Amino acid sequence: MKRNGVPPSKGLLIFYRVVIAVCCTLLAVLLAGSIFAIVRSPDAEPLFRVGNRDDGFVGGGAATSSYADDASSVFTGIGRLRIPISGQPSAGRPSTIILSISFPFPPGDRLFAEELASRIGEFRSIATEYFASLPAESLINLDEDAAKAGILRRYNALLRLGRIETLYFGDLMVVQ
Repeated sequence: MKRNGVPPSKGLLIFYRVVIAVCCTLLAVLLAGSIFAIVRSPDAEPLFRVGNRDDGFVGGGAATSSYADDASSVFTGIGRLRIPISGQPSAGRPSTIILSISFPFPPGDRLFAEELASRIGEFRSIATEYFASLPAESLINLDEDAAKAGILRRYNALLRLGRIETLYFGDLMVVQ
């Protein structure tokens, strides 16, 4: 039987051969990598590292950042809070407090870091409730140490896998 079709062009045949060669190369690389992963010891060192941390922990964005000596990490995931003050604002009374809360934690404790990250919403609401319950007059001469101790006690009552030792207030502003 005789065919009446037009034979494919020479350029199209070359294109098909290149596509097939690339697909076969990718398949061979995937197969070799899979075999290497199966044969490799589970406790072997990583082949390469991204970043300069020695513990291999990759933080969750703004939630963690390390000190220069890498002896501890600082949890900053709570972010900046804008908390309305109780009572009606008047000429001499503030109406909003703006602050950010951070605290150090051990960098190698991944479970504790995950617990901290999962409780960001609760941390924010605890701080918001604490400051919103204060009368506006007490914020003019705010006792930072008492506020830190009160919030720290509430945070630690919430946590199960570790404890926070100290809190830092950043950007503490009372705005009218």
